[in-house]
Amino acid sequence: MSLSPPQPGVEFPALTPQRQFPPELLLRAQNVRVVFFDVDGVLTDGGLLFTEGGETIKRFNVLDGQGFKLLQRVGIVPAVITGRDSAPLRTRLAALGVTHVRYGTEDKRPAAEAILAELGLDWSQAAAMGDDWPDAPVLRRVALACVPQGAHMEVSALAHYVPAAMAGHGAVRELCDLVLVATGHYAALWREKSA
Repeated sequence: MSLSPPQPGVEFPALTPQRQFPPELLLRAQNVRVVFFDVDGVLTDGGLLFTEGGETIKRFNVLDGQGFKLLQRVGIVPAVITGRDSAPLRTRLAALGVTHVRYGTEDKRPAAEAILAELGLDWSQAAAMGDDWPDAPVLRRVALACVPQGAHMEVSALAHYVPAAMAGHGAVRELCDLVLVATGHYAALWREKSA
């Protein structure tokens, strides 16, 4: 059995966005203009791989990278605050065009406050995703706090949202999608990209 070719002007159901979120999350995210991300355990699965020479190897997910690009496309800033620094991380963030980054800092609240000041924003316009204690001061202040599955239990207690995907496997993309839906950009971006 063969499928009929598409008829001109007929829209396939797949062009209608499938992504849905609870109304209370959409309300929390509707004014978000910056999203703070940790790296290890958020953008990666939390594992640390080392070469024989002692260099760190990191694995990043392309879904998460596309989420960063989509946020940037509509003027929402992805910002990274991480306790570590490495050449692979710098390479990945440069490739994604992420310019608001703080490397090698465990004191994340002042770093986030500095980025907010640079952008002329406040905590009510921010979301964040983190997985461990250094992320708690930021998660406690943002409008939308997210943690990936497997985050430390004390930090998980601060979360408004826990994505279905695991860290390093699309969890960041789910948060990006939530912000894009809440800010009214998701459907237009999907139609543009899928046309």
